[in-house]
This record gives sequence, structure tokens and C-alpha cells, in this order.
Amino acid sequence: MTAGTGLDQALRVPVDLGERSYDVWVGPGVRHRLAEVVPGGASRVAVVTQAAVADAGLTVDPGAEHRVFITDDGEHIKTLGAVEELCREFAQWGLTRRDAVVAVGGGAVTDLAGFTAAVYHRGIRMVYVATTLLAQIDASVGGKTGVNLPEGKNLVGAFWQPSAVLCDTEALDTLPPEEMRSGLGEMAKYHFIADAGLDSLPLVERIARCVAIKAEVVADDERESGRRAVLNYGHTLAHALEAHGGYDLRHGEAVAVGLVYAAELACRAGRIDARRVEEHRRVVGGYGLPTSLPPGADAPGLVELFSRDKKAVDGVTFMLDGPHGIEAVTGLDPALMLETLEAIR
Repeated sequence: MTAGTGLDQALRVPVDLGERSYDVWVGPGVRHRLAEVVPGGASRVAVVTQAAVADAGLTVDPGAEHRVFITDDGEHIKTLGAVEELCREFAQWGLTRRDAVVAVGGGAVTDLAGFTAAVYHRGIRMVYVATTLLAQIDASVGGKTGVNLPEGKNLVGAFWQPSAVLCDTEALDTLPPEEMRSGLGEMAKYHFIADAGLDSLPLVERIARCVAIKAEVVADDERESGRRAVLNYGHTLAHALEAHGGYDLRHGEAVAVGLVYAAELACRAGRIDARRVEEHRRVVGGYGLPTSLPPGADAPGLVELFSRDKKAVDGVTFMLDGPHGIEAVTGLDPALMLETLEAIR
């Protein structure tokens, strides 16, 4: 992680993937340097953004002929229909495989535009300008793209690495409080994936450190065949809460509850002690995030949903803290899962 090289005083975090390596730049106003990272030879650039991002004045200039394609806001934009619509609009405009796509916005537009770039002309170069905390520390890094089906989230997707990522921390000032909290839930996760000393860092450095942690994991396991699953820490309960619906939780808030649940479950399974559980509660609570189940949560229904989690290849699987760090754990008694859910009401 270095500063002051190429993009003023932005922090540079390399993602080392051989010939697919790229840099993530973190700092205020880095979106204004987009032209410096747009892939060479692109004569046209399709800029895909969200209505709220455009309304907030977060515009970009890729330094080449470009057209802006505006999507709605929210997770509902991630559909195969939206991918087809974007591909048709790209084709009608004349976008070629030598050109590029730039996504400006949060995780939803990152997923949608990234997957569209992965399939248009069997792959077109991509740059992310991440404007939400969640996108900056999670969705824009690592190359996972995807859209939803009625049967579940992100069931159709591809691994498609960008050419560069710009994390503009200036854009965070435009976020509503609930959107910022959603990112903070993912940030809390990084406290436990690596002993990063995040508490002591200013926000820009904290974001860059989270990116560096994820970049190191991705470099070791690009296609989620093993170690990369650690990035799903806290997500088993989070995904169940989101799938069950009706709890009025943002993704990061659901992850926050999932982190506390995972710690309590690990403690009851004899993997960690009560002091480590308290550390989870301290970190999550310190970000102003929920540490207990939402009122009226259907605990048996949530346990049933655990089996539909994407990690559940050999039965219900949790990423749990322990003496050797966070690891995949199977074979837990459903009664223990239910008992632990009741304990965090």
C-alpha cells in the first residue's frame, strides 16, 4: 500500500493476479482521475451509473467519447433482463470489444455492469468507480460479478477482473446514514479476518487496509475454491435474514448481526472464549450496528434457510473463528444453531 504515485496523494493497493493484476486507488476526489486508468486503446467508454449517484453530482470524465447509461437504484436492478437491455444499448451505440465500460456507484451497479462487461462480446474491459463504502471495501474488488434470479441472490454471474478501481472517499459524504451503516457492517468483518489494527486508522487508511486484506485473500484464491470463503464471515445468518425478508435490515446491518451470531456459535462450539465474543460485540457496537436479532425474527425459519447458503455444499457450513483463525465448520447440531439464535435476541 503506497501513496503519492500517479494519482496525487491517493493510496494505491495492488491486486496481484499475474497478467490480470490491477490497482485500487483510495482517496478523496480520485474519480476525477478516471482518464488516467481507462484502458489504452478504448475509443468509446460506456459509463453505467445509478440515478441517485447522478443526482448527487458524482459525474466522471473518462477522457474519451462516452455515453452515460442510468439505471435505477437498489438490488432489484440486478436481473438478466437488465443485462440484456444494457448489451443491446451498447450494441446499438457501437461499443466494440476494444472499448471499455465504467461503473459508477455502489454494489448493485458494480455487479450489474461488471457482469454485463463480462458477457458483452465475451468480455470487455471494465473500470469501477466505487462511491459507497460497501462497494469500496467489498463489491468492487476481486472480480465477482452477478445478477439475481427469483430463486436467489447472485445465482448467475462470472469472475471478471477490472482494469482498475477508484474508491472516491469524497463520495461517502453524499451517502444517507443507512447506506453508510451497510458498509460499516462489512468493515467490521475485516477486524476479524486479519489482525489489522483498524481501530487506530483514519477512514481513508482504514478503507485502503480493508481493500489490502481482501486483495491478499483474492490473490491466494481468485475463484473461491477455498480460502476466499473467509470473506463470507458473518454472512450465513446475514443471507438468511435477507432471504427471509421483512426485517428492514441493510446488507451490512445483517452482516453485523451475523458476526455476533458466528462468535456466539463458535463459543458454544468450544472454539473461542467469552472474551473473544465480547470483542465482536465491541467492534460491531462501536460502529453503531445491531448486535441482536430483529424483533419477531423466526429462528426456526432462519435455521432452515442456513441449508440454502452457497457454502452449504456438504451440509450447513459456517465460517467460524477459532484457534487457527476463521475456518469453515460443518456438522453443527441444528439445536445448537437454534439455541444460539435465541441467545442473541
